[in-house]
Amino acid sequence: MKLIVFKCSVVVLLCSVAGLSQRSQSSLTWKIDNLGKISGNAVSLVGHPQVIDAPGGKAIAFDGVGDSLLLNTNPLAGAEAFTVEAVFRPEAGGAKEQRWFHIQEDNSENRVLLETRLVGDEWFLDTYIRSGENNRTLYAEKFKHPLGAWYHVALVFDGKEMRHYVEGLEEMSGPLTVSPLTAGKTSIGVRMNRVYWFKGAVQKVRFTFRALQPSSFMKKN
Repeated sequence: MKLIVFKCSVVVLLCSVAGLSQRSQSSLTWKIDNLGKISGNAVSLVGHPQVIDAPGGKAIAFDGVGDSLLLNTNPLAGAEAFTVEAVFRPEAGGAKEQRWFHIQEDNSENRVLLETRLVGDEWFLDTYIRSGENNRTLYAEKFKHPLGAWYHVALVFDGKEMRHYVEGLEEMSGPLTVSPLTAGKTSIGVRMNRVYWFKGAVQKVRFTFRALQPSSFMKKN
């Protein structure tokens, strides 16, 4: 009987390792192209975001004053390393500071944020990760881009370092050690507490449960 228990334990262990390995290689793509469901998750609407035409499909446009989407899920829950990619279009006329993609753990301040800062007719990327007392901001004010065009951006965390990219080019990086986030929510178009609204459009977001190199980033269109 002890031998049988041991064999069962080995099988369970192997299955667990296989499951973790499979997840580390997997990715999840959210097409932000409708106001009903995104990747099977029901969407709660704030304001009047609009479905618009975009290169290769549809996207959701936000007015910068009161439009957002809220999903009751954290697509990065449990991830020890991850890559978040997005295709979006920041537009002129918005606020100087905008939080356009926000994942937050339930009942805590732990979060992942993609933000824009506007300077005249240009913008730059600002990214943030926090878990417990550890956090880092990558504030890329030296890397400005014209407003009104579609961009691919990526936030990469490998368990020891945080990096972000625009159009496949690394702009900033820094050391960071954080614990994986647990269950939570996702806000698109504004920070979770409904401040710093985004003016522009978001077409898709991809989550990969490992740190990608630019050669493996998703295509913009």
